[in-house]
Amino acid sequence: MNSINYIYTMLRAGIYAMMLLVLVSCNGGTNTRTISGNDDLKSGTIHISVDESFKPIMDAQIRVFMSQFPEATIIPHYKAEADCLRDLLNDSIRLVIVTRGLSEQEVKSLKDTLRFAPPWGKIATDAISVIVNNKSEDSLFTMGDIRSLMNGTSGYKLNPVLDGNAATSTVRFMIDSVLKGQPLSAEVTAAKTSQGVIDYVAQNEHAIGFLGVSWIGNPEDKQQLAFLSKVRVASIEARDDPGKFIKPYQANIATKRYPMVRGLYYIVKENYSGLGRGFTNFLKSEKGQLIFQRAYLVPSNMQFTIRSAQIKEE
Repeated sequence: MNSINYIYTMLRAGIYAMMLLVLVSCNGGTNTRTISGNDDLKSGTIHISVDESFKPIMDAQIRVFMSQFPEATIIPHYKAEADCLRDLLNDSIRLVIVTRGLSEQEVKSLKDTLRFAPPWGKIATDAISVIVNNKSEDSLFTMGDIRSLMNGTSGYKLNPVLDGNAATSTVRFMIDSVLKGQPLSAEVTAAKTSQGVIDYVAQNEHAIGFLGVSWIGNPEDKQQLAFLSKVRVASIEARDDPGKFIKPYQANIATKRYPMVRGLYYIVKENYSGLGRGFTNFLKSEKGQLIFQRAYLVPSNMQFTIRSAQIKEE
């Protein structure tokens, strides 16, 4: 975990921008190549890099897209967020899906390197869910509790585990948004993947895990129901209602009542109408947005209606 703290200390100092600027300098700013291939909006084969937090939902999106366009093949590579962003300078990667967009400095650096500014935008809103072992006595937490678990000052007998042993988006969120730049406690451990977080919490009574809601948020998914038979989703104190504890349900994510909310963004590395743009158009379309909605994320490009309901007891 010390390595994770080191990586994110560098990230907070602008490592992404520095990395891009170094590579621009190495290229001498004379790169005039075109990011293109033998593909178009609906056909061809491309590789994309995706934040591992979103594997379930992106697998579903790719499956539907390829069934709609049989001549298209999209090969995803699920990685830590920092590795996905580094892939913006990898010739074989044409699209990146992560939890943040590009800074002005990064856009400028990429434009100098690639000779065009990659388009990017938000496609959905996600949340970081908290899971505990089925035997755990604790399942209600304030953000103060979460903060103390991350910095090692908690009185809870719980072992925090995050979704990766590298610079993942969940680690970044905890350091930047929860700890406000302070390092993670040495007591915080890391599983290799989000699936590893679920398995670790299921096997350890005193573990508490943090992972993207798309792994456990869909009660209609058989695999996720199997996950939920092993662990419990904890409730976090609502942002707007002290003393009220809520789960990362869709309405709570949409209204940001749930306090650990983050966006999902695309960054397209194409300067022509290629398959990367075609898949991005699909993600932003009604069908792609409905897939996000059915996976219990909040779509960004379609109206999300919240209705009040009451249960009448007889």
